[in-house]
Amino acid sequence: MRYTVIWTDPAEQNLAAIWMAAFDRSEVTSAANIVDQLLAEDAETRGEVRFDTVRSLVIVPVGVDFEVVELDRIVYVLSVWHVATEESS
Repeated sequence: MRYTVIWTDPAEQNLAAIWMAAFDRSEVTSAANIVDQLLAEDAETRGEVRFDTVRSLVIVPVGVDFEVVELDRIVYVLSVWHVATEESS
């Protein structure tokens, strides 16, 4: 059974800022799409537990914190950050 993935306003704003500042915007877009796909499939097994019910997942060049509401089959992407790579350092 699939999950509905909802990006909170702060997460969308952070993603937009990362995208605007990116040298390769297609890389950011691709990573965000992969996050959507992975979390829609089996969110409860993705990433690692950060604290309590919040999990983290990294798909370079972004990382996300997300929360799974199993009963409603919803995943909330709470925050997004830029993950530096050796090439972007």
